[in-house]
Amino acid sequence: MKTRRHHWLATAALALATSLPATAQTRAVDCTPPADMVPAQLYGLWQLVLWPQTNGSEAAPASTGALLFERHPEYPGSVRGSLKRSTPGNDRQALVSGDVTSGEFNLDESADGVSMDAVWEGNVTPSGCGQELRGIRRPAEGRPAGEPVMNFVLKKAPGWR
Repeated sequence: MKTRRHHWLATAALALATSLPATAQTRAVDCTPPADMVPAQLYGLWQLVLWPQTNGSEAAPASTGALLFERHPEYPGSVRGSLKRSTPGNDRQALVSGDVTSGEFNLDESADGVSMDAVWEGNVTPSGCGQELRGIRRPAEGRPAGEPVMNFVLKKAPGWR
């Protein structure tokens, strides 16, 4: 039952996040300095935009989607969650886990929950008030060549402050 509830919650949250206009997503909030952000502030739904680091732009994303972060059951100072995103020709789903320390964001991505497919490294943006993360997503070591290094931006969805 718990798995069905999480699946439904993630699906509903993803549908909501992808249907809201960008102007509805901005609100005045108390700003958390990047260095003071803690993993618990990652909990909730984040909207995702990915674009190639070479010859790409945020305005023309290669992939969009959402990440839903929750408390990591085994590591209290970390988060675990699910990723759903579009790619040319299909959609991707993955499990993720990571943290934020001193304003630096790190995330591991795994499609099967066993082997690592990609690593995410970024920073909390100073002007984002703890609601925006930017960085790069790159294939994990040992992964087949071909998938490009991507820039990313994650923005906290409304209602998950």
